[in-house]
Amino acid sequence: MAGPEYLFQRETFAGGDRWLARFVAQPILRFVHREVASGVLLLVAATTALIWANSPWSQSYFDFWHTEIDLTVGGYHVHPLSLEAFVNDGLMAMFFFVVGLEIKRELVTGYLSSVRAATLPAIAAIGGMVVPALFYVVFNPTGEAASGWGIPMATDIAFAVGVVALLGSRVPPILKLFLLTLAIVDDIGAIAVIAIFYAGDLDLRWLAVAVVLTVLVRMLALMKVWALEVYWVIGLVIWYATLESGVHATIAGVVLGLLTPAKPLLDRAKAQDMVDHLPDDPSVEQVHQASFLVQESVPVTERLESLLHPFTAFLIVPIFALANAGVPLSVDTVTEAAGSPVTWGVILGLVVGKPLGIAAFTWVATLFGFSLPEGMNWPQFVGMGFAAGIGFTVSIFITGLAFDDGGITDLAKIGILVASGAAGGAALALLWFSGKRGAHTEVPPTEHHSHDGTSAS
Repeated sequence: MAGPEYLFQRETFAGGDRWLARFVAQPILRFVHREVASGVLLLVAATTALIWANSPWSQSYFDFWHTEIDLTVGGYHVHPLSLEAFVNDGLMAMFFFVVGLEIKRELVTGYLSSVRAATLPAIAAIGGMVVPALFYVVFNPTGEAASGWGIPMATDIAFAVGVVALLGSRVPPILKLFLLTLAIVDDIGAIAVIAIFYAGDLDLRWLAVAVVLTVLVRMLALMKVWALEVYWVIGLVIWYATLESGVHATIAGVVLGLLTPAKPLLDRAKAQDMVDHLPDDPSVEQVHQASFLVQESVPVTERLESLLHPFTAFLIVPIFALANAGVPLSVDTVTEAAGSPVTWGVILGLVVGKPLGIAAFTWVATLFGFSLPEGMNWPQFVGMGFAAGIGFTVSIFITGLAFDDGGITDLAKIGILVASGAAGGAALALLWFSGKRGAHTEVPPTEHHSHDGTSAS
């Protein structure tokens, strides 16, 4: 048994009958295990950032996030970073590491391991990236603003899944499974865009260090070096070398995630046999050995996702929103945004381009023999497309890479905030009216995990 119910049955504080356990700890555990939890925290963090950045204490918001971190080791000055840059280049590398883990798992043992099952979501995802980018380019064909074409390509899976989860049984489980698969492919596209088009000036020496150490990680894995501590140390050096090389440091997280084994290092049957043959009064050494075998019978990707998911979903991503969503909303700024091609390119790309691209590419695919998953109708499919138009986290992340001009950055962020709200509202409305309460209570055949660590089942 897993989840909060298991905790409540144990002799722990959360499983007790104390007032704080029943009315504080247990509700919090249930909230954390709900699919909307990370989205709610993300929304709270973004709202807090907006209020803070437009309050009488707004200057403290910008001063705080621009605080410089200057670390010296011996006589060597480590790459100087502001708190904002530390969040975007450092903490978000951990977020993208978890994304890499999920992509690896899906490619090896998940939904993407089946070419037939993954083809239609992949086609839909490509449409959901290409069409929004074209919408943006139409509004911003030249100049510095043109580099923001990658902004409306992204999907914020925490918000998107949260919106769908709010509707419960009104939507078929297969719709969420399709959305999650689409989002994984979308992540792959976003990572490729960041790596190829938003890299800085390259320092080939540091890049060579990163590549050599990455090869070392692969060799150690082939040699069956299982000590995770070794990989954490090497991974930290790879992250720093990537940061210094000019390639965005988050790419190091993705690469390390993709190199992580997605199959058990030990056969589960052997581990189970070892546990079954433990004596009635085992020694500490025997228990330790059995524990090791059981641990190694679980894929490293799965173990690391379970370990890091709460940290990334409930801490790193909200901190990222707090550090980046604080946009000054003066009358002049809002007026400028209302007439800005950057803002409108982002809004129309996410709110119109996303669902249009997903639906159009999928419709074309149906002409070649594909069909919508059983139990899903076209209005629900378009509603899912609107949910995918909630770009928020990755869209804001790409905005920071695309522009050096703070004014253009703020205009793009206003567009992202407006578009995310509009797309989310449209998704809720369309999915609500296209489904019936209690119509979908079946469990999908394949378990599938999202960025927020929940399953589609």
